[in-house]
Amino acid sequence: MSEAKSDLSPEWTQDGPEAGSAGFVGKMLIGGELVEAESGAWLESFNPADESYLGKVPMAGEADVARAVAAAQAAQPGWAALSMEQRGNYLLAFCDRLEERSDEILRIEVADTGNTIKPMRNDLINGLQRLKYFIGLAYELKGHSIPSTAGNLHFSIREPYGVCGRILAFNHPIYFALCGIGAPLMAGNAIILKPSEQSPLSAAIFGEVASQVLPKGILSVVTGGRETGEAIVRHPKIKRLSFVGSAPTGMAIQRAAAEVAVKHVTLELGGKNPFIVFADAPIEKAAKAAVSGMNFGWQGQSCGSTSRLLVQDSIYDQVLDLVVREVKAIRVGDPFDEASQMGPINSPPHYRKVLHYINAGKEDGARLAAGGKRPAGEGFAKGLWIEPTVFADVKPGARIAQEEIFGPVLSVMRWSDTEEMIEIANGVDLGLTAAVWTNDISAAMRTAQRLEAGYIWINGVGSHVRAMPYGGYKNSGIGRERGLEELISYTEEKAIHIML
Repeated sequence: MSEAKSDLSPEWTQDGPEAGSAGFVGKMLIGGELVEAESGAWLESFNPADESYLGKVPMAGEADVARAVAAAQAAQPGWAALSMEQRGNYLLAFCDRLEERSDEILRIEVADTGNTIKPMRNDLINGLQRLKYFIGLAYELKGHSIPSTAGNLHFSIREPYGVCGRILAFNHPIYFALCGIGAPLMAGNAIILKPSEQSPLSAAIFGEVASQVLPKGILSVVTGGRETGEAIVRHPKIKRLSFVGSAPTGMAIQRAAAEVAVKHVTLELGGKNPFIVFADAPIEKAAKAAVSGMNFGWQGQSCGSTSRLLVQDSIYDQVLDLVVREVKAIRVGDPFDEASQMGPINSPPHYRKVLHYINAGKEDGARLAAGGKRPAGEGFAKGLWIEPTVFADVKPGARIAQEEIFGPVLSVMRWSDTEEMIEIANGVDLGLTAAVWTNDISAAMRTAQRLEAGYIWINGVGSHVRAMPYGGYKNSGIGRERGLEELISYTEEKAIHIML
């Protein structure tokens, strides 16, 4: 992948910022222009691997969001008037230009998130593919004809909302940004994108590239903290909102949005996802998959991580031993090293949260079977490092079994009969994903039908088919994304009745 140098970017080496570098200085994209915040405030970012300064982006306030909305309102009618082919051509050009900057984006993403380089490379590739998927899928955006009355014509058409807002999570910055613009833009909307304040730097490059190829005002990128997000949520002209993040923040967004207008809000929130192993499952494959499902390449910082391993009691000890062996073999190290399999936790507040839950696991009587501390060695003296961690003999009511940790902590639990297993699996407030491992397809289907989760794997984990709807039950969210359902959700349906 080649790289075109940016005038907004510092010099970068393959290992990140050069020693002594002043750091990355990014700007926001508002109305097609790269700008700073009206207040002059900045949001700084630090490398979680060694706590070194990385750079800064503007700290947008309410006035900046208002400017972005005004620009979006002015530009959106012209964008909606374009054909699907014309919109798609703009976005394909955006993909091409972004790919030219892919090496630069990858380096800044790894440094800013702490995620290891291999999965982050896949994030960029998969994000570009998903955006291109929506370009083609947009031709399926159709209304209906309803031939219910003789002598009359009844049909519906789909129209864009106008201005949409998307607030992204910290764990997959460029992936969520790419996934987040395809459906709303191809549906004819303008969009205002806000990256997480915990990993905001790549968004500046994203905005810079957009300024070069997209019509002014169609895409704005505003960086900042909670005030920035609240300004987007509360702006009365933004009628369509999407958020990826924690359940408490999702509920706060619902409340705030409802205070100013009736809005269409979709939420992809947290997960406390079960990985269920029946006694007849292939034990070694299931153990490897259970470790894979924890997403240690992102330090367990993924909503879909299967962080509760429920094993039938007759094979419990065997599976636990295999899982502990796999976890202890995970190579924790420099995120830029291709051999590293796990990096540091993303931010100091989150690091403290993970440590809190590790202590809670011990206090609640679970047995620490692996990890639970800072890795040994000179390279881990600084930074937000935690070993991949496994707790055994976890009680279903323990805090580490009930509350989302969003870190590299796997809770292993025992079950004897199916009713007990279903009760444990469904006994949390969240319901995003689940995995079921058994050679009995009837048992697998009966279990899948009873699980309160939005996306279920049978004898697999972690993979996402592009057209499959993704979203959660209970407090794991509302709405479905990543397929036709998402595209349709960025339109309003208008019924037209012609009396002939």
